[in-house]
Amino acid sequence: MPADVATLYQRTRSAGKILVVDLGFLGDSVHLVPACWELRRHYPTAEIHTLSAVVGSEVLRLAPCVDRAWEYPLTKPSPPWWKHLDILRQLRRERFDVALSVSGADRPVMVTALSGARHRWVHNSGRSHFYNRWIIPEWIPRQPDTLPVFEQRLRILAAAGLTPGVPRWDLRVSQDDATRSLVAELGEPLIHLSLSSNTELNDWPVDHYVRLATSLLAGNPRVNMVVSGGGNPRDQERCAAFVAAVANPRLRRLPAGLNLGQLAAVLKSSRVHFGPDSGILHLATALGVPTVATFRQRPGWTQWIPPMPTHRTLSAACACCTGGPPVCSAAGQASCLAAIPVEAALSAITDLLG
Repeated sequence: MPADVATLYQRTRSAGKILVVDLGFLGDSVHLVPACWELRRHYPTAEIHTLSAVVGSEVLRLAPCVDRAWEYPLTKPSPPWWKHLDILRQLRRERFDVALSVSGADRPVMVTALSGARHRWVHNSGRSHFYNRWIIPEWIPRQPDTLPVFEQRLRILAAAGLTPGVPRWDLRVSQDDATRSLVAELGEPLIHLSLSSNTELNDWPVDHYVRLATSLLAGNPRVNMVVSGGGNPRDQERCAAFVAAVANPRLRRLPAGLNLGQLAAVLKSSRVHFGPDSGILHLATALGVPTVATFRQRPGWTQWIPPMPTHRTLSAACACCTGGPPVCSAAGQASCLAAIPVEAALSAITDLLG
């Protein structure tokens, strides 16, 4: 590790353009926002650019500290790193002074190396290759993955010589007439539900949600409820089955086609958000909304727990993650999460409702 890695900030204080590479999705990008605010504070005259997955760029555009959020299309399976050379050519034309990757994985390392930036920093969190030192001059020491993800990002900046302050998000939500009308129609107090994550292995069963919603609506006659879901068939099927089973006019389903700023406005108007470990959980937390979430105890799961006093975690030990047979993967659902009782979720939400 270079002895002067802590002087990176001092050596780049005059930077006019900074690129932050984090090819993550919604949750990763939410956790990147506090670091972007610190870059804005320490480099007040610089342009701050980010490079992330498409949905990540949507949330980063809600952060006033980001001047431009570039999109890097990612699919499953991920395309080879050289697939989007057109984007790399555009980035090189920007003539960045600093390119910083918060991940040492192969793809972010290559993108950072080819960005053309004069100063290239990478968080040493990926695999070690013989060519790493040749293509990246500055490697920031790996930060503890026991910390919340956003805190890890701030520690990366601290290792480079910045002095991070109190984490901030200050995300902008949509304020157009259509969004204001939608929020008013949903009413208050409002509970927001999210049924699905990026994998069925992190999802609570739909029938548990049905029992929870039925109990909440029956026990709180003034409460309204709204459920949102992604555009993929699995999310849509789960939402449709849930709404049909609850069959209560105080439960609404958000219309399809809302952008992230509109969803953020609905979340911000909610008294409580409940759902799985997903990007929506982290967006709600960043907006200051009290949250309750179900977590499967898999490797590294604690770094995604919101460390806020208005968050409640409902977790379950997963035998698949401790060397047992992969029963969850084989069944296409997490049997461990099904063991989290509806009564526990009901109690946590009721507590936050006050």
